[in-house]
Amino acid sequence: MPEPLAPFPVPAAARREGLSVFVRGLEVQAGIGVHAHEQGVLQRLVLDVTLELGARPVDRLADTVNYETVAEAAAKLVAEGHIGLVETFAERLALACLEDVRVRRVTVRVEKPGCLPGAVAAGCEVAYGR
Repeated sequence: MPEPLAPFPVPAAARREGLSVFVRGLEVQAGIGVHAHEQGVLQRLVLDVTLELGARPVDRLADTVNYETVAEAAAKLVAEGHIGLVETFAERLALACLEDVRVRRVTVRVEKPGCLPGAVAAGCEVAYGR
C-alpha cells in the first residue's frame, strides 16, 4: 500500500506576504455604450476583479472578502442604468469594492466581446489602491 501524501512542510522562515481574492469571467448584461445603436439595449460584459487584502490570516469567512459581494456590486451597478463607457463601469466597480476597508488594492478588467470586428474583445483595466 502506498504511503499517504504529506502536506507541504512550512519552512520556519516562511511568512505570509499577501492574500488576493478574485472573480474571473463574471458575465453581466449591461446597458453600455456611447453609440446610438447601443442605447436601449443590453450588451454582454465580461469582468475580472482582483482584490488584494494584505498579509492576514484567514480562518473564517469574516476574515476575508466574500467574492459574492463582487457579483452583487456589479449587479447593482448594472441596475443603476445605462453607462456610456466601459472605463466608467470599471472605475465605479473598483470604487465600490474599495468600500470594504479590508481591500488594499483592486484591479477591475472589463471586456466588451463583439464590439470590435476581428477582436475577441476590447475593454479596459483599472487599478485603485489605498
